[in-house]
Amino acid sequence: MKKPRSPYLTKPVKPFLVEPGLSTEETLARMEHISFQGRNLARAHQLWRTMLQDDTFIFFGLAGALSAAGLRLIIAYLIEHRYIDCVVSTGANLYHDLHETRGGHHFIGSPDADDSLLGKDKIDRVYDTFIDEQEFVRNDEWIATFSASLPAHQHTSREYLYRLGERLWTEYGTPGILTAAFRARVPIYCPAIADSSLGMGLSQARTLNSDSGLIDTIGDVQESADLVLSAKKTASIVIGGGTPKNFINQASVQAEYLDPKVQGHHYALQIITDVPHYGGASGSSLSEAKSWGKITADATHITVNADATIALPIIVTALVSSTPDLLSLRQSKHHTRDVNK
Repeated sequence: MKKPRSPYLTKPVKPFLVEPGLSTEETLARMEHISFQGRNLARAHQLWRTMLQDDTFIFFGLAGALSAAGLRLIIAYLIEHRYIDCVVSTGANLYHDLHETRGGHHFIGSPDADDSLLGKDKIDRVYDTFIDEQEFVRNDEWIATFSASLPAHQHTSREYLYRLGERLWTEYGTPGILTAAFRARVPIYCPAIADSSLGMGLSQARTLNSDSGLIDTIGDVQESADLVLSAKKTASIVIGGGTPKNFINQASVQAEYLDPKVQGHHYALQIITDVPHYGGASGSSLSEAKSWGKITADATHITVNADATIALPIIVTALVSSTPDLLSLRQSKHHTRDVNK
């Protein structure tokens, strides 16, 4: 008698078939049937589509040096076209975005450069990318002058960054993360704003006006929880780990404190290079997040262990061609709640 086939052996791997002219969306569709991170990337594309279809409020976390690496306009596109509803970022990504919005550049470099010589020439290095330090000094001075000009009261990081995007758009009219968020009225939070050159600029503002540079980061916690409470469903998309990842996750935990019916984010997607077995939050698994109530017990979640400079351009390019109908529906509903007053 023939032994029944195991239920584990029902879906064979399909070798990737090379064919000229495949779109990025078609390529990812074929990658759903291969293995490892190729399959995970393809599944991540489908999960993001599901979030858009399911009337979900999407938090987007941004860590690492992705603005310096050339991905800032991808983020701006996601904001402008409502692929995401709220950004939580490191200060560095926003600072490097501001740098290019003001006309500065990041330059192609090499990880093998002599850093002692770079230091003598006032050139800063981010792996294989170079920056003119004098341009950064001018950024800091600009931030200090702007910050000192604001009304003398505590701003949440969201309020401060909204005003910063407004000034950048008024003065330079250049696309970027901060200017896109201002124009689309999408909130940006920077919970560790002091740990960045934005924080240094705010500190320098205090030398110009002792009442300036007051950032209410606890107000950020309250506002983010309120965003969860006001949404039908929520999702977490995190590029990298760090503070943005935990801040987004804790928003659902804080919301549960205010309303026990909240059980965590309904969807979660992370693109990371960190791993869980060293105990760091950046690499922690999304399954682990269920134990904290950060995502629901039945949440759909996918982790892509890959370099974001590879994964993000691919997945967003595929989304652009696969979701125009979904975006039109979201925009018609004015999906992003305007918290920028």
